[in-house]
Amino acid sequence: MNKRKRIETVFLYGVFICYILLLIKILFLSRVSLLELFNNQRTVVRSINLIPFHSIMEYVSGGSENLKRFAFGNVVGNIAIFVPFGVYLPLFKNNKKVTTNLLFIIIVSIFVEIIQGLFGIGASDIDDVILNSFGGLLGILGYKLFLFILRDEKKAHTIITILSTIIGLPIVLYFLFFIKMRF
Repeated sequence: MNKRKRIETVFLYGVFICYILLLIKILFLSRVSLLELFNNQRTVVRSINLIPFHSIMEYVSGGSENLKRFAFGNVVGNIAIFVPFGVYLPLFKNNKKVTTNLLFIIIVSIFVEIIQGLFGIGASDIDDVILNSFGGLLGILGYKLFLFILRDEKKAHTIITILSTIIGLPIVLYFLFFIKMRF
């Protein structure tokens, strides 16, 4: 491995690790702190929705403007947080098949919802799995589009690394360290 490739790999893994930390913060620690999570005196409220699009339809049909704004943020946020996962996954795996990578994203999203349900963090919702999976699919398709346009996997890898470092890393670090995300 040449020096440029090693530097590229370090940057890519560095940004990916920061992104994973941000996911952990958003998905598990946005409503409770790490200390509160394991506090036996914490009141655990569990909410589970297994009916597809039920939560989204409740948001849309709700009359309150604040509820609609929250719903829009929830839908867009659940899609957006998994787009990078969909981009990074084919970069790190040898298997570049859309279906295989999408299945992995669906499994990760289901696992996240199970953890949220077990620990009483927010709401476990099938709509979140659907939206996260859609975001992951957009990321996978974005990666495939880069490959199609550039027609060279190494160039696509390099451009994604550069974009991740220049654009993605500052955004991730901003949300990771400067935004307190208690909802």
